[in-house]
Amino acid sequence: MISLSRNVSATVLLCLLVGCATPTPYQPEIAHSQVRGGYSDQQLAPDRYRVTFHGNSLTSRETVEAFLLYRAAELTVASGADWFAVIDRETDHTITREIRRDPLYDPWFGPAYGGWLPYWRYSVRGSGWRAWDPYHADPFWADRFDERQIEEFEATAEIRTGQGAPPTGAERAYDARAVIEAIGPRVRASNP
Repeated sequence: MISLSRNVSATVLLCLLVGCATPTPYQPEIAHSQVRGGYSDQQLAPDRYRVTFHGNSLTSRETVEAFLLYRAAELTVASGADWFAVIDRETDHTITREIRRDPLYDPWFGPAYGGWLPYWRYSVRGSGWRAWDPYHADPFWADRFDERQIEEFEATAEIRTGQGAPPTGAERAYDARAVIEAIGPRVRASNP
């Protein structure tokens, strides 16, 4: 019975970890969502909106921009319009660097046990014996750090919506239903 309980606990933990390690799906951005990120929009005027899509660290720039385009099209159709024109658009790229000391410097039992530290001696050919411990900058493991770079993208666009055919000659005007038809299957397939 105990091993069944352990297996169930391990399975639940694995599912939680896998759920946290997924790219942002096409979803509204909600503060306490299982996967961080998503879209938000704000109506600025009867025919103008600001649309944003924020991806987590596992979501590519291409996906963030595609989801933004899809949301603009979806919002256009929901408002009763046929096309949208991108008035202004930008993509923010945030890079965060985490630098941590090598875990060998910080034993799991912590510094609270005074003199008890991992310690050993090793031989350097021609130089005799040396000692190593994590709290002295010995050349054996000195100055080792783990560095991790985290990248996130957030795309924002201000759009103007309209009815009928998109204006001719407008380079950034799109038929909303055509956008939904063209990229919709890939957007929907990416939902968990």
